[in-house]
Amino acid sequence: MSRPEPLISVIIPTYNYAHLLPRALNSVFQQMAEDVELIVVNDGSRDNTGEVLAAYQRQQIQGFRVEHQVNAGAAAARNSGIRLARGRFALLLDADDELLPGALSCLREVLAHNPEAGLVLGAQVSVYPDGRERIRLPTPVTNTHSPCELTRRYLLEKKISISHCCTLFRRDLLLQRPYPESLRTGEDVPVFAYLLVNALVVTTARPLARIHKHSDSLRHNREDEEVVAQRMVREVFAGLPHECQQLRRQYEAQRYLSLFRAAVLGGDREAAKRFYWHALELHPYQALRWSYLRKALRLLGRGTRNRR
Repeated sequence: MSRPEPLISVIIPTYNYAHLLPRALNSVFQQMAEDVELIVVNDGSRDNTGEVLAAYQRQQIQGFRVEHQVNAGAAAARNSGIRLARGRFALLLDADDELLPGALSCLREVLAHNPEAGLVLGAQVSVYPDGRERIRLPTPVTNTHSPCELTRRYLLEKKISISHCCTLFRRDLLLQRPYPESLRTGEDVPVFAYLLVNALVVTTARPLARIHKHSDSLRHNREDEEVVAQRMVREVFAGLPHECQQLRRQYEAQRYLSLFRAAVLGGDREAAKRFYWHALELHPYQALRWSYLRKALRLLGRGTRNRR
């Protein structure tokens, strides 16, 4: 007898996380049910991820599937899992994180009370390298806000936070707006922005996942940084309605200010100056915020002293 169509598809993209993957897998297997499926996409791992997955496959766990692909990045792995999934909703769990006990039951209950939900934001437990833990509650989202206001609050004011592992997505919306595979970092931002303005958002204060923070984040990679920033802006606004396009220059300025900050930290004065002036041209209000202006004045001051 075939299994019924699942309600929730848990999708785990993984690359070289064989040593941590069992923790993520076990956190899902402990709460598997007939309306849950688990799909792991092995994105061309070079460690023993394949062996770890083969050992689980030999257990013939119902609802568990593995897909192996040539390394193509996190966005491509997530898209593969979403296309393979059968559930109405998808939860994308990172291979180095874990679901908390009862997370899927909680989501099932939330959906029972909010059948039209397109995005469910839950709380999370952030775990830091030194062992500290902090509970982060989801940001309340008022669905009466206009798409423009929601976009502003998410992209510019950082008042809405969305994270994988503690967020449930309606899968058809993810199929409408796949993760941009041209981005190797920050690929979630265009997707989250799209869903935020196209879905009914509900929240739960119940912590759904433990998210482990690492110091070796790809976000510190400055290779082709300006090209990546421009691509990010294009991808984000390609999926947003016309009324949101008025925010594009301000968001682009913010991306350049992020490049400016990274260049300052990296000691690259010339790049820092160029990034700051470009941000100033794009959106003076954004660039003249004191946190950025202070760094720019300090940078210019050092340049004047050096010329003397």
